[in-house]
Amino acid sequence: MPGPVSDPRATIGRMDRARQLRLAKDAMDRDWADPDLDLDAVAAHAGYSRYHFLRAFKETYGETPGQYLTHRRIERAEDLLRTADLSVTEICHLVGFSSLGTFSARFKTWTGLTPSEYRARHVGRGAALIPGCYAMLWAGGFRPAPGSAAGRRNSGEAG
Repeated sequence: MPGPVSDPRATIGRMDRARQLRLAKDAMDRDWADPDLDLDAVAAHAGYSRYHFLRAFKETYGETPGQYLTHRRIERAEDLLRTADLSVTEICHLVGFSSLGTFSARFKTWTGLTPSEYRARHVGRGAALIPGCYAMLWAGGFRPAPGSAAGRRNSGEAG
């Protein structure tokens, strides 16, 4: 005798939920460096309220969206610390943290080392560091600050 047949609507519901959560996770993977990326924005990608999204994401992926985003940012910071000739503060901002203290504390919690200790341990084991100006350009770090004069033409410029 065959086993019980599951309700196809339940299967479709689980697939829709997984698809919605994957869209939100993809948004975090794409926009991880944006310091304005927050729970409400990510939950909107999944079509959930922030609280329902938080529960569903943790149930599916085993960590909260905030933990996932922090880990993603720390992994990117590890890469930059190993390869780019940028200060820890520059890397902190490039990976989406607005506070150097928070970045350093979370980095140490995740890796067991401060960012400076991590760099000292891993630099010099391969190719030379990428010059900071190239790393900043590649990472999109040359963005004018909101409300700054950067990016606007000086009235005395030609053309």
